[in-house]
Amino acid sequence: MPLNTLLLDSTTWDLVVDATGNIAMATTPYAVAQNVACAIRVFQGECWYNTALGLPYLGSILGHAQSSALFRADVEQTARATQGVASATCILTAISPQRRLSGVVQLTTTDGAQSVVSL
Repeated sequence: MPLNTLLLDSTTWDLVVDATGNIAMATTPYAVAQNVACAIRVFQGECWYNTALGLPYLGSILGHAQSSALFRADVEQTARATQGVASATCILTAISPQRRLSGVVQLTTTDGAQSVVSL
């Protein structure tokens, strides 16, 4: 079943308008990838209507010693819980001198499409 969501600008993470001036929509498979990107950016407790959503950034990730395996598992679990995702694999690629973690999440949607989300 196709999934629709509001299209967000990949740089500013703000709404985008289409050629006719309406709020643009994203469809599957991009909509699934964008929803995963949103889900892994959410701090647990940040969503007012469902405080269980998101990653425990403040509780056990930022400023805490944590294994990369546990972080990858948290990201993969969050991605798999997103509608339209059949499987997800988190690959951490680097940590900068400024302690900025980078990587990707490889996704397979329930209809078999594959995409990649940057962390």
